[in-house]
This record gives sequence, structure tokens and C-alpha cells, in this order.
Amino acid sequence: MTNELMKDAMDMLASTSRTFLIPINGLVPGLKEAVASAYLCMRAIDEIEDHPELPSAVKHELLIGISRILREPSWNAALQTLFQPYREQLPEVTVRMSDWIDLCPDTATARVLEGTAQMAGQMAEWVDKGWEIKSEADLDHYTYCVAGAVGELLTDLWMWYDGTKTDRTKAVAFGRGLQAVNILLNQKDDQTRGVAFFPEGWGMDEMFAYTKRNLDQADAYIADIPPGPIFNFCSIPLALAHGSLNALAAGESKLRRSDVLEIVSRLTGEGTA
Repeated sequence: MTNELMKDAMDMLASTSRTFLIPINGLVPGLKEAVASAYLCMRAIDEIEDHPELPSAVKHELLIGISRILREPSWNAALQTLFQPYREQLPEVTVRMSDWIDLCPDTATARVLEGTAQMAGQMAEWVDKGWEIKSEADLDHYTYCVAGAVGELLTDLWMWYDGTKTDRTKAVAFGRGLQAVNILLNQKDDQTRGVAFFPEGWGMDEMFAYTKRNLDQADAYIADIPPGPIFNFCSIPLALAHGSLNALAAGESKLRRSDVLEIVSRLTGEGTA
């Protein structure tokens, strides 16, 4: 069952995030399952927050429900009951959240559950606010809720796996920087759906500076990690984030696929074919 479930998880990663598929696939057994579990659980709730058709009230109901249920001893049946009325609307990565939790090694499950519960509750708050960001403090809070907290979770998983210690403040900047790049990449799509993550009075210059500050801290975060699978995992999405920021600065809409392949090839030592 575990091998079959792992294959399902990697297939789901391939369909939801090519950015993280390669670094997760490169992790060692045990850590690979834990990080894949964490990523897919958080992707599951992210799909609810970003769902183009669900009303905000339903998003809030689902996210608050997940936050509560994952803190209870018997979460499996309760999750299925919560999702049942919306199974036709929700993507597979969301309705299979129980499977992704089962994928996690037992000794890391509590941390993944808590991290997912925390993020779901905070996402529910932002749904209620209509993702209204007025100040840099608001932006910091939002990017912490949806990404900086992921950096903290990863830091705890590194410690859980082999005792690797990393700076938690820099871990938050690691997640925050990746999210800020996504905000820049998705600005036009966000505007189309009536959401603006730029603080009042901010233009591209201010958001670029904010993103660069956090990516610089992310560079310092991985500089403290010894060579090995954990360093390799962190270096790929960070290099792609830097590449995307450079592409945007050069007037491109995103990083070209050939550049993505070159970056991944350089960091993994694998061919791009």
C-alpha cells in the first residue's frame, strides 16, 4: 500500500507542481514521504482558498473545518464528512487529504497535521478579509500564513529527520520569498479575480525590493545547510525563484522553460532531455 500510495503522491505532485516534484523526488526515503505529505496537504487547502467557483462562505467553512478536524484524534472520517457535499467541485488533491496524511511517517505526522491545521485556519481568516492587504505588515502576515509557516515546518522536518539545524527566521523568509515571486508572476490573474496582494501605494519597484530582501535571507538560510539532500531540496525552488525574478525584471512574463531546465540540470547534474 505504501509503494502504491507513494506513486499516487508523486503523480499528484507532477500534476500540481513541477517546481517541487524534482526536489521532493530527490529526497531520501523517510524524509521524502514526510515532505511529500506536507506539501500535498498544504496544496489541498491552497486549492480551496484559490477555488474559482466556491463562495467565500463555503471556503471558510471548509478551511475552518479542516483546521479543527486535524487537531482531533479521529480526523479521517470527519474529513470525508466535511468534503462530501463538495466532492464534485473539489480537486482530487483536496479530497484525498487523508491519503497524504497516511503517507507521512508516524513520528512526523503530528507536526504535519499541526502545520496544515494552522495554515487552514489562517487561510480562513484571509478569505473573510477578502485578501485585503493595505500595508507591508499585512503583506508580511499574509505571506507568513501561506508560505513562511511552510518554511518553519520544513525546518522542523529537517531537525526531525537527522538533526539538521536551521535558522527559523530565515526559514520564514525562504517561504515568504518564494510566495512573493508567485505574487509577482500571478499579478494579472489575481487582478482578474479581484484580488490585489500589493500594499496600498506599492508598484512593481516596491514589490521587487520586498521580494529581493526575502530571497537574500533565503540565500542565507540555505547557506547554513550542509551539502546533501536537504540542501539540494531547498536550492532548486530558490534558484527558480531568483530566475523568475530576473526574468520579470527583464520584461518577460515568466521564466522560459529552457531556462528552467538549465537551472534544474545545473543543480541536479542531470540532463535536460
